[in-house]
This record gives sequence, structure tokens and C-alpha cells, in this order.
Amino acid sequence: MTTSEYNEIVEKYADRLFRYILKNIRDRERASDLVQDSFEKLWIRSGDIQFSKAKSYLFSIAHNTMVDSIRKEKRQIVTDVADMPAIADNRHYSDIKEILDEGLKRLTEIQRSVLLLRDYEGYSYEEIGDITGLNESQVKVYIYRARVFLKNYIGQIERVI
Repeated sequence: MTTSEYNEIVEKYADRLFRYILKNIRDRERASDLVQDSFEKLWIRSGDIQFSKAKSYLFSIAHNTMVDSIRKEKRQIVTDVADMPAIADNRHYSDIKEILDEGLKRLTEIQRSVLLLRDYEGYSYEEIGDITGLNESQVKVYIYRARVFLKNYIGQIERVI
């Protein structure tokens, strides 16, 4: 991949990559850092990558970098469940976006990733499989389970009222 092709990839996919990571980790600064790390890794390997495969490779790098970051953070944070404040389930919302965001937080990491890649970014099952390292059947199962969970979570009338 040439320098001009790399710059074209940055122009085309930087915003989409940022949105994807931000939806998963909900921290603008960390998302920005992860995007920059992903583009740096792409640049380091730019001589080995074909331009036509750069988009999938970039999102694979970003996904793996994000997963590594989440795992690293989980190892560093030690909390005692007894010290955590109780969350009341009787909160009522009238904003569906808040409900959806809360539902997305409750999904497993992989379910949230594949669902966001499919529904927010518009990737095909095959592309999502390439990005996440899963086969197409696994991608479909994770997306289905995530959608069922969100349907049940959002479908509870007391959450919407």
C-alpha cells in the first residue's frame, strides 16, 4: 500500500472506526487513542497489505486493540461488589436512546461488537467474521442473541414509561 492509499484509508474510515470503538467503550479519549494506535499499526504493516484489503485489516486491528485494552482495564480494576451502590430497577425512562444505550452496555463484549458492526456500520456477516476472527455462523448467532436480548430488554413496558 502506498502513502497516498494509506491517506485515503485514513480519510475514508477514521470517523467510522472512531464511532465503532466509541460505541463499545464509551470513552472519547480512549477511543481516540485506540483509533490512533490502530492507524499506527496499519502504517507499520502498510508494505505488506493490499489496498483492497486495508479496510478489513484496519477494523480487525482496531477490534483486537480494543479487546486488548478492555481486558487490560479489567485486570487493573479491582472492585468489591459489597462496596458498590445498589442500582434500583424501578428507574423510569422516556428516552429510547438511553434505554438502548443501557441495553448495549449489558451485552457481552463480542455481542456488542458484532451488533454494532452489523447494524451501525453496515458490514456484511463475512466482513464481520474477518474483523473479529469468527466464522459467519458464529457472527449470525451472536447478532441474533444480542437482538433478542435487546428486544426483551427494551420490550419491558416499565423501562419505556
